[in-house]
Amino acid sequence: MPTYHFVSTLLSWLGTGLAVVTAGYAVVTLGAALRGIRDRAPALGAADRTRPVSMLKPLHGAEPRLYENLRDFCRQTHPDYQLIFGVREADDHAIAVVHRLCAEFPHLDIDLVIDPRVHGANLKVSNLLNMLPLARHDWLVLADSDISVPADYLVRVTAPLADPGVGIVTCLYYGVPQESFWSRLGALFIDDWFAPSVRLSHVFGSTRFAFGSTIALRREVLQAIGGFEVLRDTLADDFWLGELTRRAGLRTVLSDLLVGTEVSETRLIELWTHELRWLRTIRAVAPTGFALSFVCFTWPMSLLGLALNPSMLNAWLVAVAGGARVARFFFGQKIRRSSVSWYEVLLTPFRDLLLLLEWAMALTSWRVEWRGRVLHACKDGPMRYL
Repeated sequence: MPTYHFVSTLLSWLGTGLAVVTAGYAVVTLGAALRGIRDRAPALGAADRTRPVSMLKPLHGAEPRLYENLRDFCRQTHPDYQLIFGVREADDHAIAVVHRLCAEFPHLDIDLVIDPRVHGANLKVSNLLNMLPLARHDWLVLADSDISVPADYLVRVTAPLADPGVGIVTCLYYGVPQESFWSRLGALFIDDWFAPSVRLSHVFGSTRFAFGSTIALRREVLQAIGGFEVLRDTLADDFWLGELTRRAGLRTVLSDLLVGTEVSETRLIELWTHELRWLRTIRAVAPTGFALSFVCFTWPMSLLGLALNPSMLNAWLVAVAGGARVARFFFGQKIRRSSVSWYEVLLTPFRDLLLLLEWAMALTSWRVEWRGRVLHACKDGPMRYL
């Protein structure tokens, strides 16, 4: 009987603890979202005060909406910029899209690099290494191929580079789903889990992040950390580009500008594989934060707390957590300034449950799949083939 009483008490305290931490996380991330709405800055001033910029866009295949997304970068208000597109194969379907843009915008400074040379395990970094010699300007911007941006994007993301204490500028992003249930769940992964956690860490002073959606930096900074060569065998090349500049004593600036990223996964297996790669990469670069991220899964964890201790206190905590989560969903729309159907809030419990399963699976192995290859996500080291 004493043993039973001890176990019962322990489970009761565990249930209350889960209810408290999940409700607390939901509330503070809601506060971070409200602060994000309040702190969003207007576009910067006249573009004629900017420096010339070379933008590097590594490409791989004909991705959904590739033409529309690349066209955004051809319509910038920045007065002096160069676009460099890079592919590895001469038969890459993205080449036709680049040729179409060259014909549509003949006045732009556009270069296309077709170079199969491989410099390491990370093919994206190999692509960047092959493209960099064509960059004519000392302010550089890197952005993934699936990113959509407004016309003042280049002006805004490069402005902080005028401060010599800044290492990189990066942009948080929101999901742009296709007309698919799984694609919409993928967008919720970004909008309702990843982005709130970044905003929360930023509110508390952390800048230990850098995103492939945008990395702006000066050439001298890139050279000081060893160039793209030091990233050729890393999986999280965007994160390490920021981390190495921070280790050099330079600041990371999170731009007020949000950009869109395509969520092209339309099947569960595609979504599962992609998100598992993200989670195992996060586990590799931020193991403590990853281990504690179970508090982010509001619906399943708060209900588990209530099941372990079905008290009135825990019922109220579940209500607070759920209310904050729903409010965060709708306030997130104001931050994104994009149209999301209100009924998609009903997907959040399923989204949390799937994320919890992925999180648990991410703890079991370092195996990731990336562009048809199986790799090992190593902490502080090169990625390896499996």
